[in-house]
Amino acid sequence: MLASLIVRGTDQFEGTDWERAFANAIGADWKPSNVGLDDVVLGNCCWGAKTVKNNKPFSARAVRLISGRNSLDFSYGISDVRSIDESEVGARVLAIYNDRVSSVRARFKHVRTVVLMKGPDLRENAVFEVETVRLEAEKFVWSWNKNGNLVGFENGVQRVTWQPHGSQFTLHESVPSSRSMFRLLPPDNVFEISAIRLLESVGFEEDWVQVVESV
Repeated sequence: MLASLIVRGTDQFEGTDWERAFANAIGADWKPSNVGLDDVVLGNCCWGAKTVKNNKPFSARAVRLISGRNSLDFSYGISDVRSIDESEVGARVLAIYNDRVSSVRARFKHVRTVVLMKGPDLRENAVFEVETVRLEAEKFVWSWNKNGNLVGFENGVQRVTWQPHGSQFTLHESVPSSRSMFRLLPPDNVFEISAIRLLESVGFEEDWVQVVESV
């Protein structure tokens, strides 16, 4: 992770960066997926890798994870979601998500989500895993909030948010106390290493770049 940041000269570390870094760390294959639940593969195990910003990654108790778009218009031909009961809307939203989970679980014995919580400037960070499971619609209570989003509660705890405009589906995950925590403490000028110095450090030769003449 730190090497990637230094090479690129930035403190930005996004989803695909985390997928690559996690895959490399555990000796797995990085296979970006449209589903987003099986980006990293190792034998009969797979992970969806997520990043989320958090001001206190060492003590945070919950995070919100964007988990794709669940469009009722595309999947069911329902364009006016307010015309039907919120419980039915919620059940259909979960059904779309559950179909994705089932399709991945049909191919892998173990399906998990690994989350990188990024603190300010990436100085403090934490990692945790959760099992990726189907959500049982009958256990949910649904309502529309003041922002016009559908929220689903399981046993009195908010578990999902769905935005009808854009169809964004968000999971609310509890963060276990057993999270892995680490600090990145590079020198202040580490991101100021010039491109020339980086190229020199790997023995760059001019013939590494070939100019191709137009035909």
